This record gives sequence, C-alpha cells and structure tokens, in this order.
Amino acid sequence: MMHRLFLFPFFVASTLAQYPPSALNLTTIKSPVDGNITISYKSPPAGTCETAFPTQQQYTGWVHLPGSYPTNTFFWFIGARDPTDQLTVWLNGGPGSSSMIGLFNENGPCEVVELGLGELGTKVRDWGWDRGSNMLFIDQPNQVGFSYDTPTNGSIDLLTSDLYTPPQVLPNSQPATTFMNGTFSSLNVNNTANTTEIAGMVIWHMLQGFLGAFPEYGPNSSTTMGVHLFAESYGGKYGPAFASIWEEQNLRRSNGTLSRSGTIEIKLASLGIVNGCVDDLIQSPFYPAMAVNNSYGLSAINPTRARLASASFSSEGGCADLIRQCRTAVNSQDPDNEGDVSVVNSICSQAYSTCSTNVIEPYFDSGRSIYDIAHYIPDPFPPSTYLEYLNTGSVLAAIGSPVNFTQTNRQVVAAFTSTGDYERMSLVPEIAKLLNAGIRVGFMYGDRDYICNWLGGEAISLAVAEATSPAYASIFPESGYAPIIVNTSYIGGVVRQYGNLSFSRIYDAGHSVPAYQPETAFQVFARIMSGTSVSTGEIINPSLYNSTGPLNSTHTASLPSSPSATCWQRNIPETCNGDQKQQIINGEGVIINGILYDETSDWSSAASSSLSSTSSPTTGSVTVTTTTQILTGFFTATATPSPTKSFGIMSSQLNAKLLALPALGMIVILLLF
Repeated sequence: MMHRLFLFPFFVASTLAQYPPSALNLTTIKSPVDGNITISYKSPPAGTCETAFPTQQQYTGWVHLPGSYPTNTFFWFIGARDPTDQLTVWLNGGPGSSSMIGLFNENGPCEVVELGLGELGTKVRDWGWDRGSNMLFIDQPNQVGFSYDTPTNGSIDLLTSDLYTPPQVLPNSQPATTFMNGTFSSLNVNNTANTTEIAGMVIWHMLQGFLGAFPEYGPNSSTTMGVHLFAESYGGKYGPAFASIWEEQNLRRSNGTLSRSGTIEIKLASLGIVNGCVDDLIQSPFYPAMAVNNSYGLSAINPTRARLASASFSSEGGCADLIRQCRTAVNSQDPDNEGDVSVVNSICSQAYSTCSTNVIEPYFDSGRSIYDIAHYIPDPFPPSTYLEYLNTGSVLAAIGSPVNFTQTNRQVVAAFTSTGDYERMSLVPEIAKLLNAGIRVGFMYGDRDYICNWLGGEAISLAVAEATSPAYASIFPESGYAPIIVNTSYIGGVVRQYGNLSFSRIYDAGHSVPAYQPETAFQVFARIMSGTSVSTGEIINPSLYNSTGPLNSTHTASLPSSPSATCWQRNIPETCNGDQKQQIINGEGVIINGILYDETSDWSSAASSSLSSTSSPTTGSVTVTTTTQILTGFFTATATPSPTKSFGIMSSQLNAKLLALPALGMIVILLLF
C-alpha cells in the first residue's frame, strides 16, 4: 500500500492540521467473557503492514475497559506465517513508549520504506517474529501510542514534542511545518496507570477482552497453546510483574475466588526480557563499569568520575540505601503498589532521582547515546520514518484510529516518576517463582547498550538462579557460555543456559536488539519460545541440559564509527543536531518523506537501492544482509561456524540511512524503550 505525503518547503504561514478521519469503520462487540468490556476492531487493508503471505490475518483495534476514567487500549494483531497455536505478546517500555516501536522498527512483520518522492509504504521484514508465532503488539499504559482515554483536539510542537490542549495558534517565528493541530488523549496525568502493578492489571483485563473476542488465538481445553510475553527495556519490570499477575489470576480461578466462567486462563509458557532494566539495586553498579570497562575498549568518561559514581551507589544515604528505604516503605504502607500514599511516593521518587543523578548520569558527559555506546547523539538508529507513516491520514483510516500517533507519552512518564515506580519492586523473587512454576525465562541483551546493559543483565540472571532453587543456584553459574549459532556462517553471541533459564549476550547490538541483529534476535526468541537449546536450536531435556563453555563472556570487538545525524521532522529533539534544528527554525531546507534536506535534489529515490529502508541525507552504502530467502522456519545448528567467519552484522555495516533510535531521552527521567 502506498501512502502519499506532502513535501514541505518552509513557506506555510498558518497552523497545519493532521486530524484523524471521522469515519473509523470499526466493528464493536461486547466481550463474550465479560459484558463490561467492549472491543472495537477492523482488519486493515492489505499492505498497511505488509506480510510475507496474504493469508496472515491482521486486526487493529481497542479494548475498552470500565473504570474511573476511560481506558481504550490499542492492539495490533498479526497472524503467524505458518499456522500455529503460539501467541506472543510484545511490550515496549518507557514507561510511556509505544509498542509500535517494536512492530515497525524491531520484530514486527513489516518495516516502513520510501517508495518514491512523497510516498511511504511497508515491506516484509525477513526476520519478523511472525515467522514463529502469532504476534500481539499492545500500546500501554493508557494514553500511550494509539491508546487513549478521551480523544481531545490539541496541538503538537515538533520542535519540542510538547502537546497542548486545546489547539493553539502558530507561535510567532515558528515554521508551520513544526506545529500541527490534531487529536490526542486528554493529557490528564490522572487518567493512566502510575505504577507497574496497576498497568499490569489493566493488561490482564485487556487480554480477557481480546482473547474472548478472538477465541481462536486463546487457550482451550484441547490445546497446549502457550502465551509468550516478551518485553523490552522498562519491560524488565513490566514482564515479570505482568506475568506474576497472570499466574495469580490463574490461581484465583482454580481456587474459586475468581469466576471461571467469566474469565480466561492465560497459560504463560515463556517470559523473554530484552535489554531489560529489572532492578536498580542489582544493576546500578554496572553503569560505571559499562562506561569505562566495556568489551569495546571505550572509556566514555574519566575513570575517576566512574569510581565516584560507583562509590555513590553504596555510600551511606546513597542509591542502594534509598532503594531499600523505598521498598521497606512500600511493603509496610502500600503493599498493593497503588501509588496513592504520598510519603511512600516521595521516598521512592527520591531514590530514583538519586540513583539517576549520581550513578547513571555521569555517562551523559560523553555525548554518546545511552542506547548504543558506539553512537554519538543525536543517534539516528533505528529510523523514525514510521512516525511519519503512522500519522498519514490513509494509515489512520486503515487502522480506524480516532487519535494521532505519538511515540512517547509524557503523562505516563510523569505518573510513574511521581510514585518512584522504578525502585518500588524487587522482581527477582517473582521471576524465580515463574521458573519454579515451569515457565521458561530468557534474557537477551545487546552488548553495546548502556542504559540496560548486559553486565547488569547478567547479574540479574545470576540473582534469579540464586533465588530459584539450590539446583539453579549451583548449576546455572557453573554452566559455561556456549556460542549462539545463528546460521551456517556466523555466531551471533553467547548464551548461558540451565533448565528453563537462559542469559544471552548478543554481539554488536544496542538497546533495540532485533533492530541491530534481526536474525540473531529471532533465533534466540524462537528457541526461548520453543524450549530448545538457545545455542543450537536442538531439542533438549531442560531438566538435564546445561550449556558448556567458558564461565565468562570475554569476546571483545572494535567500536564501529558513529553514523551521522539524520533529522526526522517527527523526532526533532532526538534526531536533529544543532545546525539542523536551526535550519528548520530559520525556514531553510525541505522536508521529504519526513526527513530534512538542504535541497530537493539532495533526496535520492529509495527505490534505487533494495538495501535501504529509508533515504536520508547521510552518505555511505547501506548493507543489511540476510542469509536466506526462505521466510518461514527456525534454524537448528549441526556444526559450529569457523572462528574466522563473521560474528554477526556490525553496526558499521548497517546503512547509515537506517539509523535512528526512537527516544525522548531525558525529559524528567530516562525513557527506556
């Protein structure tokens, strides 16, 4: 499907409008399970998100939940390429970040491409996770992405990403192309979750509505169908907390305290955490370490500064002390994590602020991306082209959205910051319970990420093993790192695995692992999901299997060069350098397909290169290769590739035109996608 865009030279003098279409053409039904829940949905036209096969069913829609404020949770469902009874729920993090980041920039079935001058569309992503599972991408909590409370007309300032209601007039001396009127959520900070626990219960109810409306994708008595929950970044908190809620609700169904006829069991088979920030009490000490002692030979800050940051973690009244005080207060005064006890909120938000300022933020002086230590800011990876695509009128009509799309919701940011949600929960015991219940748990960490880095992720995995059982506590740490054999030509990383627990370090990948190493990420996902060896894909007996190899992951690599900036109109604060921002303010240049160019002649058709997913004003060739044209199936290794062969796709091999990580970075807090 082709979607036409306007080309904007800077001469428009009034506020532009981008309101969604009034005719949504949605089908609305009551949930067969819970009559208080309604579901509005449609099947988007073919090509809205291109799939490998036309038989793959898609639904976009909203689950409408009752409560003290309207909750309308957006989902985008894509059926698997081959028929399967597996369902994977994908959540991006933030808090406040849309899961459309994952769908269009990481592991969804399609990616946005330039089809021509003023034309965007989608193409099939070879290593989309729909290769192995039905996929359900959810925007949450309320007001994130396409989810909303009450559709409200307002304005967005693209120079700052600020939203306003009611609609504003064009500010003096600001180009009209940077200030648009549209329809958004109410921007009421009280109309969304303010803790992970509250968000988790909303998603349990949302899934009750979705699985009730589409029972063919849910469990029944005659199937071994499994639900898999994979979450990224702040999803290191969402994933374990949401999974625990599902297990608790299942228990309530079984013991009769929750109606069996009015609810659906969610049979969780596996939990995957991708570069997750799980627990600062365990992971924070590894921020200074990652800054100066990473596997790429980079010393991002002065070693003395790193030592001071490290010392501040354990000092009296420091980060660790304040986290413990927060959790003591939560346990005694707000055990259900309702986020409504002001003294607890104050203690916990102070803990987060102290940890961020003293332990995490010294790295910021390096001028490098928190999502990839190889990239300077502004960091252009993954691309922001999809932001322009999702706000075209034809796409909004195709999915039936009453609101415009925004990547990050600052009301959710403010709500979670106000309660100190970041430090409230000790989730390692919850993950251990999941393991003891027979649920597979897999950690997947790109080794160039700073903000949820692999050193801290490894520490989380060891803590989980320690908390699970004596067998896990003794065998998992002694299980060596085995190569992750992705295909016949390269090794994508290493994995430690015992029983149902695995930790994978992915080489040459930043925060959004599937965007950097799509084939490796897919194979690791597929192996966690299916319970096979993460190293080879072979069938194993988890009660007997453990990986073998060195006890430490010591692989080193050279730091690739940083890509030059690509300035996306829809993500100016995070993708445009100072000169580009000033160029926009001065009304210079031209916007083509959402990207700033000096002249129209600087744009070259993306159709001229099948290797590029987006055109940009950067230079250099773009090369992202895959090893097969087959669009289905998993890989099982029968031999280990020669050490002389590639260890994966270096970021320097990625076309600079592909680079742009979605983020609003530091607003009040760190946004973890």
